Formats: sequence, structure tokens, C-alpha cells
Amino acid sequence: MIKESLHSYSHLGEYIISCQEKNGAIAWEPDSKIDPWDHIESAMGLDILGHQEVSIKAYEWLINSQEPDGSWFSEYKNDEVINYKKETNFAAYIATGAWHHYLHFEDIKFLKKLWPTIKKAIAFVLDGQTMEGDILWAKNKQNEWMDDSLLTGCSSIYKSLICAQKISAELGIEKDAYREEILKISEAIKNKPERFDRSWESKSRYSMDWYYPILCGVIDGETAQERIEKGWNKFVVQDLGCKCVEEEPWVTAAESCELVLALNKISQRDRAEVIFKDVLNLADAESKLFWTGYVYQDKKYWPIEKPSWTAAAVLLAANSLYKFTKASDFF
Repeated sequence: MIKESLHSYSHLGEYIISCQEKNGAIAWEPDSKIDPWDHIESAMGLDILGHQEVSIKAYEWLINSQEPDGSWFSEYKNDEVINYKKETNFAAYIATGAWHHYLHFEDIKFLKKLWPTIKKAIAFVLDGQTMEGDILWAKNKQNEWMDDSLLTGCSSIYKSLICAQKISAELGIEKDAYREEILKISEAIKNKPERFDRSWESKSRYSMDWYYPILCGVIDGETAQERIEKGWNKFVVQDLGCKCVEEEPWVTAAESCELVLALNKISQRDRAEVIFKDVLNLADAESKLFWTGYVYQDKKYWPIEKPSWTAAAVLLAANSLYKFTKASDFF
């Protein structure tokens, strides 16, 4: 059953808050690991439900845990680093989250406080931009750039650069900040497929590579419509949702919700609502929280986890469809 009332999703906000640690970090589940990208996604879910103070607390963790070079490590647990890679799309995402927060609460003091952290994060990210426009995906434990780029990651970074540009303009700093860098990464995503997956197997089997350039606004118009049609039968399973990986019999809530955002962005609302209805079937009958995914061949939910960021993805998709807040068209 489609839920068109924001109140019907309030339990998701309560769950995300239950995953937040004292220092502000939002774990995947209570007492679980933390990664900066999913942490920010969870904070965005809190924005939609009006939880301003706990969302701000999440950004304070980012301020306090940022490395001197502007990055964050890929994973943390119990205040310890457990994965020493520094991923560029993780670092950039603070701009996306901050702009989303500002559109909900119009708190200029929040933007001013966060801007130095955002500026450092974007500087780290752009240090990894190649002459061809793509942005390298990470630095390794030895703090060396890993020489390859991800299409999904660069698409997410594109969105973050647009948000950073808007924040800069809103603060009266620079109207067209990062203009050249945005043009370069857009060109790489649209016209230089050879720049991605240079050193590993192509990730075109992953649905995110299919819809993320649309979700993040790099590809639009007729090209976006054609891209959706080309990948539809590869990734969408009727009455179940969107697969994570083409050859795996596994539909996932987060990918399905992101597909909802992408479809709604290009005015395919009917399809978006059908996919969202499928997502709601991934809610646990008792807790009403969302499982990561469902292996339909085995008729089992897998893995046995209900991530905070999956709850946030559901909130973002619902807001896009049913216009709960003034930032419903964020994506």
C-alpha cells in the first residue's frame, strides 16, 4: 500500500536516530560500522522528517573527524578507523547533504559554519581530477591516488559540485565556483566511457551505473529516456523492484529508491510509483523497517540487516513522489 502521509514514515526517522552515536556519527545499524556517504544519506532522511538538531549533530561529526587533507576515511567503528581508503565521492557528498539541509531549514549559520569543511573536502576531491575530467575514486592506505575512476562515483561527485557551487553563491563567496571542474567531469561522464573501469572489470553490470548519471543530473532529456529504456529489462524485475547486479537474483531497497528518484526526475512518475510500491514490500512485517534486499530465487531477505541509509533512501524517494517538503525536487 502506497503511503502518502509523511507521518507514516516517522518510525524511519526514529530508527535513524537510534543508530546515531554520541559523537553524532550515524552507523548502519546500532553499534555497527559508519561510512561518511551513508552517514550523510541518513542525515538527509532526518531533514525530511524535520529532525534539525540531530541532523546538525551528524554534520558536527564530519567537522570533527575530517582529515587535514579534507578527506574522511572510508569506514569507522567505535571511534576507530577500520578502512583507511579515502574515497572522493564520500568526501564530496558533504556538499550534497549540506545543501539539502539548508533547503529544508534555511539556516544560514549552519552553512557558514560548515563551509570551511566543505571547501576542504572539495579541494581534496578536485586534487584527484585528471586532465580528462574524471575524478579518481580513492587514495589508498599509503595516501597514494588509485589510478581509476567510477562512473557512479563521478556522477555523485558531479551532484556534489553543483551543490557546493550553490552553497558558495548563497554565502556570497563566488557565484560560479567550480564551473570549469563541473564542465570537465560532465564531459567525461557523457563522452569518455574509456575513463571508467580502466583497471578492473566493467561495472556496467551494476544498476547504479545505469541510473546514477540521470539521478545526479548529468544526463537528461531524450538521452536519459533512451538510457532508461536500454537498461530496463536488465535491471528491473516486475513486482519486485530494481536489481543491484544484472546477473544476481537480488533486488535491493536502496537501488530501487534511487531508481524512483531518477525516474521521477525525467517525468516517468507512473513507473516511479510502481517501483516504490515494490520497495514497500521490502519492509519487515513487525518493525516496518526496510531490509537491504530480497533474493527472489530463494525467497529470502538478504543480508539480514536493516541499514539506516536504506531508511533514508525510502524517505528521499517518498518525498520526491509525494512532495512532503519544499526540497522534494532536490534530485
